[in-house]
Amino acid sequence: MLAQRMLAQYDNHLDQLAQCSVEELCEFHGVGLAKATRLAAAFELVRRHKQTPLNRIQLNSSQSVFYFLQPHLGNLQHEEFWVIYLNQQHAVLTHEQLSRGGITQTSVDMRLAFKRALALHAVAMILAHNHPSGNPEPSQSDHSLTKKFVKAGKNLDITLLGHLIITENTYFSFADEGQL
Repeated sequence: MLAQRMLAQYDNHLDQLAQCSVEELCEFHGVGLAKATRLAAAFELVRRHKQTPLNRIQLNSSQSVFYFLQPHLGNLQHEEFWVIYLNQQHAVLTHEQLSRGGITQTSVDMRLAFKRALALHAVAMILAHNHPSGNPEPSQSDHSLTKKFVKAGKNLDITLLGHLIITENTYFSFADEGQL
């Protein structure tokens, strides 16, 4: 059966299959452009249905941030850097991808993150990026970038509440480790 073959390709991890592009889905024997497009649309509908309205999301711990962003970052084969913008009550205003990179790194322009924070009237931010290698340990550049965000945020009265490195099954939190 086609569905079983497709799932088997991803060790029966539906979340990994759901990350496939239309082009990748077309590579399966028996899947044409129309079927691949319908599958991608179905995966997107499920993803959107599972999302809680942003104004009701409570991100009160690093673990809750991990569970919130893991579906976006946990199974990627490339690095992405995301920012969660928060209001005065620390309710989520929005969360957005700031950059997309290669297998081992992504370039981050802090000015874009703070420009967006100012436009949203955000008073706090949480940063997150993934390590496709599965190793959540921060690199020297991760430490340096976090320090730069903290310093810039202080100058603009925008608090950096956290920076997480997310993998498929775990995370590293700069806040939990006292490194903010």
